[in-house]
Amino acid sequence: MLAAMEKAKPFSMIREFHLADWFTLANAFCGVGSLFSVMTYLQTREVLHLYFACALIPLALIFDVLDGRIARWRQRSSAMGRELDSLADVISFGVAPAVIAYGAGMQGFYDRIVLVFFVAAGVSRLARYNVTAEALSEGGDKVKYFEGTPIPTSLALVIVIAVAAWQGAIGPDLWFGMVTIGGLKLHPLVLMFALSGSLMVSRIRIPKL
Repeated sequence: MLAAMEKAKPFSMIREFHLADWFTLANAFCGVGSLFSVMTYLQTREVLHLYFACALIPLALIFDVLDGRIARWRQRSSAMGRELDSLADVISFGVAPAVIAYGAGMQGFYDRIVLVFFVAAGVSRLARYNVTAEALSEGGDKVKYFEGTPIPTSLALVIVIAVAAWQGAIGPDLWFGMVTIGGLKLHPLVLMFALSGSLMVSRIRIPKL
């Protein structure tokens, strides 16, 4: 065991990456970049940074689609690649949309609970997919359908927030305003994240194209 470790070349893990894995990492880079852009927006209140945060999510989706296509084209797939894909998706389509929503003004106590639920649902959805993918593929190379909506569908939520930002409907001017329940704040717009999270952990079947 020790001899094998000593013979390992520097950066051997990176050397083992396939081309598709680099596209998966680009997906993750977009998600992290989106998080930093939201932080910059919260510091400066320059809405351009919020636009940039939103724009990085469809770019992440492009990389997410390409990594799968490249893996099938080159016939190079691995367990590590699947795990990388899930981790990147958690960042770009789970954490980043939730943080974008927070930055846009969904910062009440109930808002935070909903956003945490959304991220937890996304993580659970990906975990379920990873452990059932082999069964769902029915012995083939490709999964026939999804159980629950895929986490990249959160792009629709990001588009809604981007349009709201474009119309100046962020912060105290969020669409549908704010309600107070038991002295704690809730922005009704955040309920779209509750719906999205619920659909992700549902058992509805969606054919995979």
